[in-house]
Amino acid sequence: MEYCCQQMQDQIEYECAQHADPYDCPDAVVTYVRKFDEYGLIIHDGGRSHLIICYCPWCGAELPVSKRETWFAKLQALGIDPGSDSIPPEYESDAWYR
Repeated sequence: MEYCCQQMQDQIEYECAQHADPYDCPDAVVTYVRKFDEYGLIIHDGGRSHLIICYCPWCGAELPVSKRETWFAKLQALGIDPGSDSIPPEYESDAWYR
């Protein structure tokens, strides 16, 4: 994967020795959700939330527009409810939009 700058790459690829999940690690600040092509600032409140960002906090480069809404629309068009139905494997990665 290609990143806009070295700082963004360092943040996305950061691996903590104490926390397997970046949402549990206070040193992890940025996340990338591949299936939505979405970058976000992690909200460390004990959950798995992040605030979607449109620009890199370090270099200011424009980031991809999140495909989250399109993902839900495509699943709905297929008659799939992500809250209760099984999600096809191609929709669990970036394969659905590549």
